[in-house]
Amino acid sequence: MYTTDLRTAEEKARDAKLAAPKVEAGEAEFQARIDADEFIEPKDFMPEAYRKTLVRQMSQHAHSEIVGMLPEGGWVTRAPTLKRKIILVAKVQDEAGHGLYIYSAAETLGTSREEMVSQLHSGKAKYSTIFNYPTTSWADVCTIGWLVDGAAITNQIPLCRCSYGPYARAMIRVCKEESFHMRQGYEGLLQMVKGTDEQRRMVQDSFDRWFWPSLMMFGPPDSDSAHSSQNMAWKIKRFSNDELRQRFVDATVPQAEFLGITLPEQVVWNEERGHYDYGDLDWDEFWAVVRGDGACSANRMDARNKALDDGAWVREAATAFAEKQRSRATMIAAE
Repeated sequence: MYTTDLRTAEEKARDAKLAAPKVEAGEAEFQARIDADEFIEPKDFMPEAYRKTLVRQMSQHAHSEIVGMLPEGGWVTRAPTLKRKIILVAKVQDEAGHGLYIYSAAETLGTSREEMVSQLHSGKAKYSTIFNYPTTSWADVCTIGWLVDGAAITNQIPLCRCSYGPYARAMIRVCKEESFHMRQGYEGLLQMVKGTDEQRRMVQDSFDRWFWPSLMMFGPPDSDSAHSSQNMAWKIKRFSNDELRQRFVDATVPQAEFLGITLPEQVVWNEERGHYDYGDLDWDEFWAVVRGDGACSANRMDARNKALDDGAWVREAATAFAEKQRSRATMIAAE
């Protein structure tokens, strides 16, 4: 869900300097294939800047799927019914699958999964800012499905036509599952607003806290996104951050109204534009979370590092078993 360019201004300036205009042999033919809507495959020629951009974006996407398991995973034991628990377990498992799936696709670009995970744990690599917000009620679990996975779908459906073949194909399955997650979250909220006054208050409170951060998931305004034009020329992106954000707002507001949610006063229908206006977002808050100052930033990384340490014996056992299988196969072949 999570394909936003989260580099700071300093990081973007540094990367732009490193990727200074340097035309590689074969680049014209590469761009011609892109313009003809052909997929680029792992063994095809690609400019180094294209490869680096994809590794950054795909690894950030995979990290977000994995870290995104944490806000909801903490509610598995507190789900209100067995049915909700089963659904939540399946959803969290789906998110893990998305992460592993996208790591595999990213590895085809020549960067190992170990290196990508190491960059996440060292803080060098980013993940979506939305997962640094706390989940304080069951309504939050449902709102994440509706708003966060809804924003993810808006972002990811165009990626099904991304120019890099392995990424585009991975997104087809991911989008189908995220679509289920979005419906599951919305259905949960629908049941809550049919319940007690306290449940309706929880839904409103949850919406108030998650609505603005979910709009920030699309990344900085187009005016501050220096690399969007290049990524769109390479057809990694098909639409700008602001276009996708507007599309999400237009789809979400009628759904919120159906739930009986009171919308922020900044959200109003603009007859002339034929879209909803939604006011200015708090980009200072966004960049603070990117820098690691989110409410749960430290907690998320502590949980990831603990999982890595606790799982060391599993990786060692799997490696030993694989080596044993290889030795046995070699002995049988030699007989």
